[in-house]
Amino acid sequence: MLGSTDDVPARTLPVAKLISPTRWFDEPGLALCRWVSERYVAPLAAVLERATPPRVAGEEGDDGLAEHRAVSPIAARDRVLERYRRGDDLVNAIAERGRGAWVLRPAPEHEGSGAVEVVAACLDSGRRALVIVPEASPVPGTARAIEQAFGDRVGFLLGGSKRARVRTWLDVQAGRYDVVVGTRPSVFAPVPELGLIVVSRESHPAHREDRAPYYHVRDVARARGDIDGAMVVLSAMAPSSEASALSLPTVAPSRRSWVPVEIVAPGPEGRAPRLVRALSETSRGFLFSPLPGYGIAAVCRRCSNPAACAACGGALRSAEGSISCVVCEAPGRCRSCGATEFGLRKGGQERVEEWARRAARVPVRRLGDADAPRLPADNEILVGGPDDVRDLGLGGLDLVAILDADLADRRPGLTARERAVTTWTEAIAWARPGGRAIVQTSRANDPAIQSLVLGDPSRFHRDERERRAQAGFPIGSAVFRVVGGPELAKALATLEPITLLVSSSQGQTVCLLALDPGDVSAFGREARRLAARDVVARVEAEPHL
Repeated sequence: MLGSTDDVPARTLPVAKLISPTRWFDEPGLALCRWVSERYVAPLAAVLERATPPRVAGEEGDDGLAEHRAVSPIAARDRVLERYRRGDDLVNAIAERGRGAWVLRPAPEHEGSGAVEVVAACLDSGRRALVIVPEASPVPGTARAIEQAFGDRVGFLLGGSKRARVRTWLDVQAGRYDVVVGTRPSVFAPVPELGLIVVSRESHPAHREDRAPYYHVRDVARARGDIDGAMVVLSAMAPSSEASALSLPTVAPSRRSWVPVEIVAPGPEGRAPRLVRALSETSRGFLFSPLPGYGIAAVCRRCSNPAACAACGGALRSAEGSISCVVCEAPGRCRSCGATEFGLRKGGQERVEEWARRAARVPVRRLGDADAPRLPADNEILVGGPDDVRDLGLGGLDLVAILDADLADRRPGLTARERAVTTWTEAIAWARPGGRAIVQTSRANDPAIQSLVLGDPSRFHRDERERRAQAGFPIGSAVFRVVGGPELAKALATLEPITLLVSSSQGQTVCLLALDPGDVSAFGREARRLAARDVVARVEAEPHL
């Protein structure tokens, strides 16, 4: 409860009982939730549910809460950002209690220390800081750097039991911690006297909520910065195209700090001669292969017809010694004759592990589904995929190789290329400070590949802006998928969206539309009106395209 109000819906039910005297959000917190509700066209109740941890009545109440205390200045630390373009401007703006948003593009060796520096400037100004990381496990290197720098002044909202999450949330609300580090939901954490929000690895897909209200941390953080008067720093080695399109002041190394990247033509199954030679000289390395398994079934050995799943017609993949459908996961059987033996088109992480073992002078191991992402040990080469590239700290590897880079253009989705560039960049960063990187591609001049060579995604962002605009979904537009009845498309056309694509599924009309951000409020009002008439059944904001 916040207090009395005249803003009471007509269909409100009476309050049955008070579960807890604890107030889970204040007026600025409610204002932020209302902003999320309007921007993503979601019920306020759904936003409030996502904005707070699950209730545990036994942990709530006034007993045991930490006393609110004022933050105190900390000792001066090494200033890595003074060697960056506009680095001093950013630090000084935070120290002077500034507001607004900046983009920080750190060198790999400064990803953690850069975050520590801006947090220290915030604490020195007498305010608190919130650092949002994309994943909880393993604990990101940035989170470890923050903990090492500030010790028990740091509170973590990185998963755990319901009871632990509630306990930490209440301690944060009471001012127990000067710095809060958490994953996506922590963007709503009730940090008092908030002066800084850092979104670490801003371009990471985990910063987007996959359940209603489908918010993105980047946008919610900027809205919260406006409400709370806090500075927002969007930090990433390869910022997203959305962050680039905001035209925010950018802090970047003043001199090249990127590992040399060698471009080679793909060899058979990824075995380019230069990579094979490099493996024979490598003590610690990482081979990035985007495809799981050992290969794709090409032809049925019994009937010689092209291989396809008997259940759904999908492709069949060989992995861990068995063949199954990549679509429905049914056991692999020929669609034509039911046979279970196929000729394979070899390629994938298991096959890479096999041939790399023959080329390398140290053990080669593949990270399986059950293995926690990690950096290679001494005298070890690891083979991994997109899920294995995490914020594990500075790698110091001899070699990082990106295989099958050309597959990024064949993957479905409007943002598939950007996700690939983000992952490649973070993997290649492990070769710092003195290693080498090899990228296998037949398109050396592609802007996505050149972003790796230059260590600067600017050219790629320009290309993405043109490509997405041509597709009808310009960067910065608000995108919604709306499901409803036969009148839906005609009703939405009256809003004059940038793009309106109409299809059908299971007897319902499906509309995909892009709107100018200024038109979202009008769309939300219309969607709610249409929902009352049963024309709209579902609204999904910022769907994966």
